[in-house]
Amino acid sequence: MSYLPANLHYSLHVHRMFSLTRLLSVGRSINHFRMASAAATGSRRLEGKVAVVTASTEGIGYAIAKRLGEEGAHVVISSRKQAHVDHALKTLKEANLSVSGLVCHVGKQADRAKLIETAVKENGGLDILVSNAAANPHFGNILDCDEQAWDKIFDINVKSTFLLVKESVPHMVSRGGGSIVVVSSIAGYMPFELLGPYSVSKTALLGLTKALTPQLSDMNIRVNCVAPGLVKTKFSSALLSSEESTKLALSGIPMKRAGTPDEISGIVSFLASDDASYITGENILVAGGAPSRL
Repeated sequence: MSYLPANLHYSLHVHRMFSLTRLLSVGRSINHFRMASAAATGSRRLEGKVAVVTASTEGIGYAIAKRLGEEGAHVVISSRKQAHVDHALKTLKEANLSVSGLVCHVGKQADRAKLIETAVKENGGLDILVSNAAANPHFGNILDCDEQAWDKIFDINVKSTFLLVKESVPHMVSRGGGSIVVVSSIAGYMPFELLGPYSVSKTALLGLTKALTPQLSDMNIRVNCVAPGLVKTKFSSALLSSEESTKLALSGIPMKRAGTPDEISGIVSFLASDDASYITGENILVAGGAPSRL
């Protein structure tokens, strides 16, 4: 029990509150300084690196290319259409980023070879590969998918990813190592009913990442996979086209919102950098807490 005068109690209380507020303020300032310092030191962590990003003129691929460029890499972008390449190059160069680009249909061996060879010839090597290209010509029940659509999905989504990796590895080895990031999808964990073949192809990428890890580790090449959830892109626009469909799409996401391409690009940039030097063979979900399980 205290016998101090009431006014002294009040003075001590005010002093304690002021001290606590000041301490919290200082703490926030220190934390802000640390975050700013981390951002400053990490902003050019890909300086001197050469990166190839497929399907990178819009959506997630474009955001990845932009982020890698902002962190110091020279980025070689690609798309199936020259007009898309030209438009993306214009906007990226206006942002003072070091970029180049060319047409590449990843399903064509000649296009893949030209993409990799051009990146190496013009920039001296290759350090980072981001395989982002994907196709989905079928929408509906899985048993209604015809053979032609099935083959296209697996040729573009899985086979071309494997071949791009295979074609890139010798150039990374000559640089002493590298980093590969494969873009899958939460559909690889929880298949979408009307996107069955697409979902299965994305599951295959999770397995491909694991299968590549032992041999690539011996070459000092890391390989990881990013599986985005619902992200605001042209691909997901139908799911977010109305208030009703948006509500339904978000119902299984604890964060109650769709992601943005920039939120995927940050993870990819991290995995491509030396900050992730002890991370390989991982499949990383970026899905706002949406449930996922194989």
